[in-house]
Amino acid sequence: MTLVQLRHFIELARSGSFVKAADVLCMTQPALSRSIKALEEELDRLLFDRIGKRIELTAFGSEVLPRSQALVEEAEQLKNCGRQLSADDSGRIRLGLSSGPGALLSAAVLSHFTQHYPKFHVDIVRANTASLAQMLRDRQLDALVVDIRFLRPAPDLKVTQIAEMDGVFMCRPDHPLAAQTRVGFAQLMAYPVCSTPLSEETARILVERYGEKAHPSVMVKLTSDEISHIVQVTENTDTVLLAIRASAPHLVELPVYPPLKTKARFGLITIANKSEPLFLPVIRKLMREAMR
Repeated sequence: MTLVQLRHFIELARSGSFVKAADVLCMTQPALSRSIKALEEELDRLLFDRIGKRIELTAFGSEVLPRSQALVEEAEQLKNCGRQLSADDSGRIRLGLSSGPGALLSAAVLSHFTQHYPKFHVDIVRANTASLAQMLRDRQLDALVVDIRFLRPAPDLKVTQIAEMDGVFMCRPDHPLAAQTRVGFAQLMAYPVCSTPLSEETARILVERYGEKAHPSVMVKLTSDEISHIVQVTENTDTVLLAIRASAPHLVELPVYPPLKTKARFGLITIANKSEPLFLPVIRKLMREAMR
């Protein structure tokens, strides 16, 4: 069994076609067929069901695929062990960002790699934390940046907390509440409140500070996973936004009393027990700069 055979298997599983996979791999179809057959013989099980011109992974093939991907990825990262990323390096970064990190990091990551590592492909995926975690496990993403309060602890994920950022109530500068020196919860509730989905920890803090009516299921009238949408709504209406302060620099913070005192905890998530990808220190540095 060789890494080359595993790469052939992974590409064939991805393409779903000997024709397409052979084209991507720059080899003939007979050569690809021989490689897959040799791998199946060594494993003593079929990896694919051949249905006419179509192929499908067998149950065994579906089990072997993520393990093959992990072996190939580990081999690639082993080559780069101890080396720093240079402008001559090429590759692909598949980075998952949840709502807050997406607002803070997307442009920074794209700009930095365009300027300093122009040969890299950068794919940014925006989604909720649960979806991103599954994509990471399926090897569709290389790393995530999320609010780790939303992430269920699991032995297969490595979590590195990078920054804490304050969550606050905000509004547009000419909002009726903007001129107040102190805003009570009853005053706040006179206006629609919007937010991204809130963690159970934030919900608990809200209820402790302001009572049962502050539970997100009651208080929050507008919810979106995409923070840019609700920031825009807040900039153009009397809506009040509950989010990390840095996500909406053009809004003003409301002096709500008692103070909310909640923090988002942003972390970098990767698959546990894997060598660190070459680009990961760059992402970590960009996180620290953007989330000061």
